[in-house]
Amino acid sequence: MRQSSVHSRRVVAASVGLVLAAGVAACGPDDNDAKASGGGDSTPHKGGTLTVLNSDPQQDFDPARLYTSGGGNVPSLVFRTLTTRNRESGAAGAKVVPDLATDTGRPNKDATEWTYTLKKGLKYEDGTAITSADIKYGIERSFAPELSGGAPYLRDWLVGAADYQGPYKDKKGLSAIETPDSSTIVFHLNKPEGEFPYLATQTQFTPVPQAKDTGTKYEEHPVSSGPYKVVTNENDGEHLVLERNTYWSASVDDERKAYPDKIDVRSGLDSSVINQRLSASQGADATAVTTDTNLGPAELAKVSGDKKLAARVGTGHFGYTNYIAFNPTVKPFDNAKVREAVSYAIDRSSVINAAGGSALAESATTFLPNQKSFGYTPYDLFPAGATGNAAKAKELLKEAGYPNGLTVTLTHSNSKDFETSPEIATAIQDALKKAGITVKLQGLEDNDYRDKIHNVKTEPGFFLAHWGADWPSGGPFLAPIFDGRQIVKDGSNFNNGLLNDKSVNAEIDAINKLTDLDAAAKRWGALDKKIGEQALTVPLFHPVYKRLVGQDIKNVVISDWTGVLDISQVAVK
Repeated sequence: MRQSSVHSRRVVAASVGLVLAAGVAACGPDDNDAKASGGGDSTPHKGGTLTVLNSDPQQDFDPARLYTSGGGNVPSLVFRTLTTRNRESGAAGAKVVPDLATDTGRPNKDATEWTYTLKKGLKYEDGTAITSADIKYGIERSFAPELSGGAPYLRDWLVGAADYQGPYKDKKGLSAIETPDSSTIVFHLNKPEGEFPYLATQTQFTPVPQAKDTGTKYEEHPVSSGPYKVVTNENDGEHLVLERNTYWSASVDDERKAYPDKIDVRSGLDSSVINQRLSASQGADATAVTTDTNLGPAELAKVSGDKKLAARVGTGHFGYTNYIAFNPTVKPFDNAKVREAVSYAIDRSSVINAAGGSALAESATTFLPNQKSFGYTPYDLFPAGATGNAAKAKELLKEAGYPNGLTVTLTHSNSKDFETSPEIATAIQDALKKAGITVKLQGLEDNDYRDKIHNVKTEPGFFLAHWGADWPSGGPFLAPIFDGRQIVKDGSNFNNGLLNDKSVNAEIDAINKLTDLDAAAKRWGALDKKIGEQALTVPLFHPVYKRLVGQDIKNVVISDWTGVLDISQVAVK
């Protein structure tokens, strides 16, 4: 997922009471103590109003324009897709399961063609039937320039889609998507894609009835295929009210529980206010959650000292890695021994302290996150121990021709995000000094930082970066960062190491042919280690997210797919 996505933000705000961090929470199996609080019957029941208190508004509430993981959180209440994430806690939640379709897709022999059959009895909020033609049209409209913003894969994957401009300009549509009947849809791909079922969870696979399409105004009242419909959308998602879609039936939706009668989403709130309100749980806030605001170090310490509050904290691990990136075309980082020296010199204990402590960050020596679905294979190629190996780093620097050390510049963001921010940069600066490496810090405002590190022409030699997955697999984690064919010379480039290794590219293609996702995961793990040997990055840590819920919230589910409390499972009664 793009580094500027919601998963990359943990902005700190201060107040008299709690000091809060806003951002995305990641999923975790170790926090399901927060299933319900407040005493009484903990069994979830239908009814009531769920309040959502958020920092960021739910902008562009159109399935074509949303860039989500697993269909998103609030969006997945309104938009159903061919497949979806399994709505269970922990690792079980990292699996892809059918949604509108009867299965996760039927590939041909080489996974260049995928066929889906829709379930019977699917209806929109107005009672009309959902058809395969509606899904085809929904995908096609996502290509319209005025509805841009969604995941980019379809333009690359679908045959003949590279220059398609959407149905408003090209009414012929995409021949790569066939609908032989009202319940069947077939996708023809440019190359094998064994992970197509994961892509089919994106909101671009939401059915849109062409007769109801109002173009850029569709976001004001999109036609619901899920358990809730939009009744209010004020100020581009700042205030969103959802009520039951009476034509939705649990008999054709195995995933969404849809307990509350109404969901009231209020955004534009300061993160400190959100957590104060959740902590106090007065009135409607007792049945409130947040989908974008986490606890930071100071407020977590306060909450941890209160048993009742601590019982309402959910823990999550989204597939996400914070790391140092090298540009090997910039001296001295063109020398692999220099890159290895930096790897050995890193003091991960100080980095984790700078990220908020071990409750909010887990040490990383692999680029892939430490979850099975990604193919996580433990390795530590340049063992620095907990506090760094300065002696080994000095030895390598001498071999590289720098017996007296060297001076380098580390570029970072000035945002207080505990990830690419000054705290992390300073911890690295201090550790490398022990190895004879003097680090000058170049802090940039967030937009300038992103522009600089994602432009091949301006990319520095040494900088902080992070990456989150579009779905829980090694593919969307390794390919954008290390596939040489994804180097973008005249736009946003994420292959920071400018790696174009034929053997790496070939292995990515080979794994993409696999439709056995468990087998693919093992191959991704092995590839991660192979790439790691080139020392193009220094993995630092995987963030851990802590999120508070109101005292009367029941049935908290946090999966290893999104790492976010799953709003489709929450009950307030």
